[in-house]
Amino acid sequence: MAASGFKIDKLVIIGAGLIGGSFALALKRAGAVRTVTGIGRSQATLQRALQLGVIDQTGKMDRDALAGANLIMVATPVGQMRDVLGALKLCLAEGTIVTDGGSTKQDVVTIARESLGSRFAQFVPGHPIAGTERSGPEAAFAELFDNRRVVLTPVAETAERAVMLVQAAWEACRAQVTYLTPRQHDTVFAAVSHLPHLLSFALVEELAAQESGELLFSFAGGGFRDFTRIASSNPEMWRDISLANREALGAELRRYRASLDNLQQLLDAGDADALGQVFERAQAARERWLKSKA
Repeated sequence: MAASGFKIDKLVIIGAGLIGGSFALALKRAGAVRTVTGIGRSQATLQRALQLGVIDQTGKMDRDALAGANLIMVATPVGQMRDVLGALKLCLAEGTIVTDGGSTKQDVVTIARESLGSRFAQFVPGHPIAGTERSGPEAAFAELFDNRRVVLTPVAETAERAVMLVQAAWEACRAQVTYLTPRQHDTVFAAVSHLPHLLSFALVEELAAQESGELLFSFAGGGFRDFTRIASSNPEMWRDISLANREALGAELRRYRASLDNLQQLLDAGDADALGQVFERAQAARERWLKSKA
């Protein structure tokens, strides 16, 4: 039994990769789930998740696979959300709670409201602020969410019991649950997550496209590796995230472009004092952030 006393009989994860698989493994570690069923597009991926002990059985999107499920975690790229939730509505029981791990929330809430209809109150939108640049069941590990923040973005229609169950599940995963509105979520993460990924992809693409690309990469060191680590992330997932949150992400990109333009002007003018002040302010801001996380 989980230390908190929280336990569910059956968890269904749709998408047995990094997020869905780690969610299942974390609940197993806590003794908070009896059975985990995996559903996904690739039978090979599901069989691998089964071999690794991430899931206990595989299933299809039908009433048999979902029967008796207390909680369903939708851990697919946000671009698949409409198809998944549309199919889910056809076999979703009244007592089953649904949540997701998508990196955007306004679009997911809209899709869920349209797709789930009368079952929408059973849906709790969520986003674990954890991950790596790797994907697939091999990437999943139980400690992924330890002391990491998970944002839930319920709306007025969301059933309170659904929110409480999802919060308890994440707390059993040793995560710290916080709440934002869907719009607040998308505005915040456009700045601190989606923009950095966009920049990382863009830098690698720009260097690779140069005639001297191979030479440039051959001299790249730790700084380049650190800055571009997230360019190894799942391209499909980040394409979907970027498009889903394009309004907020576009606004952040325009602000960043203005900052780059300012740096260009300082470089062109040879203004060492002003350039140093920019770097000093940035360094101080990052140090304050690191101290706040300690």
